[in-house]
Amino acid sequence: MQLRMIEVYLPAQQVGEVQRLLAEHGVSEWWWHGADARRRLLRVLAPAERAEPLLDALQEALGGHEGFRIVLLSVEATLPRLDLEEGEVAEPSRTGASTPQTGAARPEASSTPLRVSREELYQDALAMSRRSPVYLVMVALSTLVAAIGLIQDSAAVVIGAMVIAPLLGPNMALCLGTTLGDLGLVRSALEANLAGVLLALVLSLGLGAVLPVGPGGPEIAARTSIDLADIGLALASGSAGALAFTSGVSASLVGVMVAVALLPPLVAAGLLLGAGRWEPALGALLLLAANVICLNLAGVLTFVVQGIRPRTWWEEERARRASRIALALWALLLLALLAVILIERGP
Repeated sequence: MQLRMIEVYLPAQQVGEVQRLLAEHGVSEWWWHGADARRRLLRVLAPAERAEPLLDALQEALGGHEGFRIVLLSVEATLPRLDLEEGEVAEPSRTGASTPQTGAARPEASSTPLRVSREELYQDALAMSRRSPVYLVMVALSTLVAAIGLIQDSAAVVIGAMVIAPLLGPNMALCLGTTLGDLGLVRSALEANLAGVLLALVLSLGLGAVLPVGPGGPEIAARTSIDLADIGLALASGSAGALAFTSGVSASLVGVMVAVALLPPLVAAGLLLGAGRWEPALGALLLLAANVICLNLAGVLTFVVQGIRPRTWWEEERARRASRIALALWALLLLALLAVILIERGP
């Protein structure tokens, strides 16, 4: 069970209102501290999946007050261990410390999202969608490793390139930005995706022009054709990446699941284009396009099913419209791709 420490700076006159919210949301423990003469510091310890409803309620109640701020921290461990099955929550004592009490209202299980909070997801996606020098260097290094693995027919080296590849971040950020209707995040994710793809393609083109590359090797040949199994792999990878992202799984672990569908065909296409092998290169580009379509379709659909949406109703309506448009667009592109695959396979 992941835990979060929520620190809330709020006006002193709002203490009573906040205590009511804490009781309604069934938090585990809380402590009051005096920040200064006019403000109070509240520390709340709660499971990660209960953080988002509490954060939304606090923002709705206190967002208009001067000096209000929330800080969300990840908790590695707590002693004594937290036992949520007993339904314990904390009530403030006269000294400002907290003592456990039982019988407080608990949120319904169906209303609690089984994921980390929207704010955590947004901050992670924002950080991963930046075109930083480290991101570009990681793309370059993963491209080099993947090219060597493909040329030498080494599956182990190709897997190593998948671990290095940072292409997961911008793709998950694009899915999240679409689901939230956040045009700024969508724009940043698209720019990072485009920069990473172009860099990998240019580098692999250069390597293909100077190194001996042929389409007959098993590792390259596997990336120059597409069938229905590849579609299923990309859809599963996109959904797995989205689920792991919302549950806080290590980004490197998720990268293995998602990079398997992006980096190898991209580098294979660049190597073959650089070597003048146009027909198999087009097959690799088609596989890359299929993977991008499936990853985004599955990612957006997974986020929508998990109930990720903005806090306010007007933002939620915009996000709902953006999600519908994105799902329709990706689905149409997938149908067109399936038609191309069926035509190529013939009767």
